[in-house]
Amino acid sequence: MSKTISTNAIKIIQGGETPVYSFFMKGQDILRIADISRIEKNKEGVLLGYQRGEVLTHVKEIVNYLDSGEILFPNAIILAMSSDVVFEDSSTKLNGDLNSSSGVLTIPIRKIGMKSAWIVDGQQRTMALSRCSSNDIVVPVIGFVSDDLEVHRSQFLLINKVKPLPIGLINELLPEITTILPKSLAKNQIPSALCDVLCRDSESPFFEIVRRVSTPSSRKKSAVITDNSLLQVIRNSLNSVHGCLYQYRNVASDEVDMASCSKMLNLYWSEVKSAFPEAWGKEARVSRLMHGVGIKAMGNLMDRVMSNVRLDNPSAKKRVKKAIYSVRECCAWTNGTWDHLNGIPWNQLQNTPRDVKLLSNLLIRVHMGVVNA
Repeated sequence: MSKTISTNAIKIIQGGETPVYSFFMKGQDILRIADISRIEKNKEGVLLGYQRGEVLTHVKEIVNYLDSGEILFPNAIILAMSSDVVFEDSSTKLNGDLNSSSGVLTIPIRKIGMKSAWIVDGQQRTMALSRCSSNDIVVPVIGFVSDDLEVHRSQFLLINKVKPLPIGLINELLPEITTILPKSLAKNQIPSALCDVLCRDSESPFFEIVRRVSTPSSRKKSAVITDNSLLQVIRNSLNSVHGCLYQYRNVASDEVDMASCSKMLNLYWSEVKSAFPEAWGKEARVSRLMHGVGIKAMGNLMDRVMSNVRLDNPSAKKRVKKAIYSVRECCAWTNGTWDHLNGIPWNQLQNTPRDVKLLSNLLIRVHMGVVNA
């Protein structure tokens, strides 16, 4: 077996004298030439390496994607390479202004801990590539030559310094994605699409009052509900067997009856809007109904109220109205105190799991008649 791997590469010089190579290779070959420099301290307390530990769930998600069929993998793995890699210049100059040239790059294959390259960015992707069922996925690689660990660390920090994409941006982009997604992203794809429908429908109580990343500045003041709170309500209802939207989800195919879900959501929340006109559409600082704690608690009540409501029943609207009005007297969305919650001032409930649970339990118990409004 060959003790080197050779590949066509493009070379360019950066920073005055540092060679940087761009090339492609089989994903499963990367760990044959590169080590993962794990962060740890030796017995003397000296810091070694720079990479965090393997994130198993992330690696598994990438493996599932790689095994899903025809995939696209344009994300380059970044390597730091020792000076013992060899580049044979073909003397073919490319893009003269960039002072680049093509040739063959040869990298030694050595045992773990003695390899000639180290992964600076893409360790989770590399681990996934080594574990996926396909052994012929070819991926882009960028490698710079340096024997200095401090240079490796600085590049690692610079590459990972950029903040992750805002969750709101990710959620709003999801409905437009048609390829297979990791579970951590896919869980919000349908809820986000339903949120879009509610925001665009002029007959919806949520019309133009949900704040998303794309909401123009001119409308942000009137967009008083954060989409994340509404997404959580929809997601929980779709995924829980006790959720009112669960009945419209085909668990086997994961298809969802979007039209029925939209009707169900509009029916319930229209009655909420009607029952609490003084609190609906107001900024969260003056209305706890529009606050995350209010949206989530009323969402939990929705699953209890709507689970037995048939959309084709002529009396559905009347039943929902009666259910919402049953909790009206116990609510203090804009002033006063929550008398059934030990007199908590109306604006002291926060968007925390504890307070959401506290308020949800109160609303459900009042609705069921366990507590008098």
